[in-house]
Amino acid sequence: MLLLTLLGPETAHAMGATGAAAEGGGGTSMLIMLVAIFAIFYFLMIRPESKRRKERQAMMDSLTRGDKVVTVGGLYGEIQDVHDDRLVIRIAENLKVEVAKTAISGKRD
Repeated sequence: MLLLTLLGPETAHAMGATGAAAEGGGGTSMLIMLVAIFAIFYFLMIRPESKRRKERQAMMDSLTRGDKVVTVGGLYGEIQDVHDDRLVIRIAENLKVEVAKTAISGKRD
């Protein structure tokens, strides 16, 4: 600061303008970094989760009578009846259980 006072107002003004230009460049690089971080976050977390959700929804929509499934509780069974939001699953010879469609973790062969 003392050096700028000794050099005169013209020189101080010129140096101040250069400092302001350097700060503007830092803002641009910060914006680029934020965009890059968001892109990395999107491709590593958001996009794969969305893909898994779509695959699960497609599997749940394709459930039909006779499909063999496993529930999130670990019960294996065969679908006997399909309703809008629930299924009737036969888990033993004479035992049928009604479960929510969301309780199905996957199909089995």
